[in-house]
Amino acid sequence: MNKKEQAQEIAKLLRSEHPNPKTELIHTSEVDLVVAVMLSAQTTDKKVNEVTSTLFKKYSSWKDYAQADVEELRRNIKQVNFHKGKAERIIKAAQVILREFNGQVPREIDKLIKIPGVARKSANVIQQELWNISEGIVVDTHVTRVSNRLGLTSHQDAVKIEKDLMAVFPKENWRNVSGALVMHGRYVCRARKPECEKCVLQKLCPSALKI
Repeated sequence: MNKKEQAQEIAKLLRSEHPNPKTELIHTSEVDLVVAVMLSAQTTDKKVNEVTSTLFKKYSSWKDYAQADVEELRRNIKQVNFHKGKAERIIKAAQVILREFNGQVPREIDKLIKIPGVARKSANVIQQELWNISEGIVVDTHVTRVSNRLGLTSHQDAVKIEKDLMAVFPKENWRNVSGALVMHGRYVCRARKPECEKCVLQKLCPSALKI
């Protein structure tokens, strides 16, 4: 079985486990989702949801964030990692969205990555969650770990991993694979104690018997 055949089977099994994977970041608007994604860098979704449960009651529009006092915003998000820099970037992002995109989050990935605080991984998440658009595959720490264990890549760099995954998974699978790999890594193929015995990918995983 070559990598493309392996990937096809992996995609099929992941879809059976996660037919419609969604982010666990709680949001009710495009503004909420983009801000939550920005806050989630190096921070768990659980912690972000704790912070945004009050944050989103105070700031609900790009204008609110664009006019926010940076020190006050820092205090509001101080529980997330790197909160000082994130506060600055959220304010700048809001200003850019208002000034350059007429207050609308752009749907194209090349425009999304021009927004301060939005790198390619974040742009992929935003596209997929808001509009079901897939121009790439989300690569976070979970996807990095799982794709390496499956032998789909040998890289640790997110850009290189994404290229490897895009080369073996057909484009129609990118949306599902992105979310499903995250969920699989978070709840089954954990970093310290992977639950290989209940993993649907066990027979396709060259690392399963070595862990």
